[in-house]
Amino acid sequence: MPEDPAHAENTVVWLLRLDPHADQSLQLAALAHDVERADEVTKVRRGDFVDYDAYKAAHASHSAEIVRKILEDCGASEVEMKEVCGPVRLHEVGGEPRSDVLKEADAISFFDTNLHMYHQREGLSETVRRSAWGYRRLSVRGRDAVVGLAECDPLLRRVLSQIPP
Repeated sequence: MPEDPAHAENTVVWLLRLDPHADQSLQLAALAHDVERADEVTKVRRGDFVDYDAYKAAHASHSAEIVRKILEDCGASEVEMKEVCGPVRLHEVGGEPRSDVLKEADAISFFDTNLHMYHQREGLSETVRRSAWGYRRLSVRGRDAVVGLAECDPLLRRVLSQIPP
């Protein structure tokens, strides 16, 4: 999608806001977390899944596989690959500290960089559905960040007002 490069960079920005001491492996994971979307032939397609969470899990797993292959080709050690690929594989669900902060940065970045293009492409009702999914996975701190973004963004305010509690 056209917004993917900006989203990748913005996810790193949010990662460093949430964790200023994030190491280079985690920063690389943030930059590469959606890499599978870059290949139109092999990318995971939402329409192939009945359940949105299953789609997101397959997307994250495929991204981690691609990142692992790139790191292998670059001569990275097993430890380095684990430090990058683990958070990528879990970036949609979290479950451990490194993937939790990546999940949070990714979710906030959707609202910060993807929302408007997503809305143009998918319409308001799908944007509200996707936004509700992303907003619910945020911590209180993450939700506060998104509400702060909405102060300057009428579309985000409108979308947030339609997310059921």
